[in-house]
Parts: sequence; C-alpha cells; structure tokens
Amino acid sequence: MTERFAIYFAPSATSNLWERAATWLGRDAADGDLFSGPVAGIDRDRLLNLTQSANRYGFHATIKAPMLLADGTTQADLQEALAEFAGRHQPFSLGQLKLASLHGFLALVLDGEHEQLQDFAAHVVEDFERFRAPLSVKDRAKRAQGLSERQLELLDAYGYPYVFEEFRFHMTLTDRLAGEDEQEVMQAAATWFGPVLEEPLLFDRLSLFHEPDTGKPFRRLADFKLGQPG
Repeated sequence: MTERFAIYFAPSATSNLWERAATWLGRDAADGDLFSGPVAGIDRDRLLNLTQSANRYGFHATIKAPMLLADGTTQADLQEALAEFAGRHQPFSLGQLKLASLHGFLALVLDGEHEQLQDFAAHVVEDFERFRAPLSVKDRAKRAQGLSERQLELLDAYGYPYVFEEFRFHMTLTDRLAGEDEQEVMQAAATWFGPVLEEPLLFDRLSLFHEPDTGKPFRRLADFKLGQPG
C-alpha cells in the first residue's frame, strides 16, 4: 500500500462553501457522501466527467502537497506536529474569493495578493518538510515536465514546484476544460457559488487529507484550528 498525506486549507465541513463545493464535485471528502442530480443546469454525469481529478482530491487549497511519509515518522507524529503548529498561529482573513480560469482549470482564487498567506504557507512547507519522503525517480520525472528552472529547484528541494514565490492560492473546481465547455461551466459555477462568495473567507485551520492508496479518493481526516493549543 502506498499512502500519502497532504496539508491543505479547507473551510469548515459544515460551511455553506464546503457544502456547495462538495455538491458541485459530487463527493464530500469529509464524510464520503456522494451526490446525484444536476447542478446549476449541468447534468451530473457530464459534471462528473469534467471534475474527475478535482473530485478525487477533494475541495481544498494545497499548502503542503501530497507526500509519502519519511522513514521514522508516523501519521500520529504528523498530527501532533500539526496541532502544535496550528496553536502557534492565529486565524486571518483571506478577503473575498472569485472565480477564475487557471490555464483552463476553473478555480476559486484570491482577489489580489496576500502577503500574510504567502508567509504562512512558506512556514508550513518548511516546518513539515521533515515528514516528506524523497520523490522517486519516476515521480520526479513526471512532475518535472514543463517547469521553469526555478520550479525545478523547488521540486528537487521540496517535492513540489509551487511553493514560496511560486505559490498561488487556489481551490480547484474542474479539470482542464475544452474551449466549448469553459464558458458554460464558468457561468454555471458563477450561479452556483455566487451566494457564498459575497463574504470574506477566514483562514482558520489546516486540514489533513489522506490518500489510502495510489489513485484512491482523498479523505479529510482531521482539522487543526489556528490559535487553539494542541
């Protein structure tokens, strides 16, 4: 068995944003519930086909990318460290999110730069590097395709190229959309998510997600609230 763990941000599993995102993706990564029926006029089978990867990973923003645990570390060790880390940091507002297309992937993104988030995410990457097993040669080759020189440096140092100055907060809603789908799905997403994008989003927790074996759906194992002693 090859299991991986990821440190993500996800809103409360009882929040309107989480519930709408889970319904959109067709799966709630917190409790495993599956959803049927159309969403904002898009047939469920079609939407599932357009969100296969996003469905598998669950609704989230990546902070520390999925990783095999390093030798000598355990899930219990990771959870203890997360509780301790979260207790040393306070919640902060992300402001309002907005819909955007990132090279064809529909996502919720920040409306502007956010220095505090960039700094916080960098600390997570560094502090939890001790839990990450090195990439295999095969995985490194797969992830290296199309990267810049700086991104390759980050990949080799941290197992993921989109950290530090390359980090961009985003919560993915679809796989890459073809031109004929993008406009229609964007409009449907604007209708579906519009009511929950009016209020600022609070970054108040880190969530531990778990992939039990290669290719299996990620599950949301536990939340670690900022500002609460572990």
